[in-house]
Order: sequence, then structure tokens, then C-alpha cells
Amino acid sequence: MLKGFKDFLLRGNVLDLAVAVVVGTAFTAIVTAFTSYIIEPLIAAIGGDNEMGWGVQILPDNPETFLNFGAVVSAIINFLIIAAVVYFVLIVPANAAKKRFATEKDDTKASAEDLLIQIRDILEAQTGQSGAHAKPSLEEQER
Repeated sequence: MLKGFKDFLLRGNVLDLAVAVVVGTAFTAIVTAFTSYIIEPLIAAIGGDNEMGWGVQILPDNPETFLNFGAVVSAIINFLIIAAVVYFVLIVPANAAKKRFATEKDDTKASAEDLLIQIRDILEAQTGQSGAHAKPSLEEQER
């Protein structure tokens, strides 16, 4: 049981996943800083003279009732930047490498049924018999 766990941990996929999580977390911090310190002030400027930014205060005496549209727009921009980088830096090159180094094409793969038919045809050609029209063997004739 421990050997299987050790094999699982030492498999390349687990190590690659750990590196991806660390790099992804660091990159997310960079994008979050970009949106917090550059995008959010620009979005808050849309709010005009409102000291809280782009949004609406529902109850004047309660700051907890402020609907912060700027934070939502900033989160959407944050997500789009991260998704674009993941797609263009990871997915596109991986698909290109997979296509370039693929050994077999999907259209050349034979199904199990096709292989069985080919095996049957080869065996029939070797024995000189053809499927249901084959002559019975000596053992079958004696019965």
C-alpha cells in the first residue's frame, strides 16, 4: 500500500501539477495587483465624485449597503486576463506540440470490429475455407 502511494507521489504528473499550482498562484497575485492598482482606480473614476468608487449607496447611513460595481468589473477583468494567459501560454502550445508529435492519427485507428474481420479473412484465406460455406472437418463428419 505504501509502495503504491510512493509511486503516485513520484509520478511526473503530480510534480507537474504542484509546480503549476505554485506558478498559477504567483501569477494570480500579479494579475490581482494589476487590477487593484491600475484597473480599479480607472473604474472608480467612472463613479465621478463618489468617494467609494463606481457604485450605489442603498441606505445613506449604512456603508455596508454600498453596491460596488467597480469591484465586480475588476474581478471580471482579472478572470479574463488569467484565462487568456492560461489559454495562450499553456493550451495553445500544448495542442500544437500534441499535433506535431502525435504518432497516430485518429482517422487511421481501426476499430476492434475491423480488426476481427481482418483476422477472420486472413484465417479463411489460409485454410481455403469461407465462413459458413466451409466444409465440415473430419471430426464433424464422423459425428
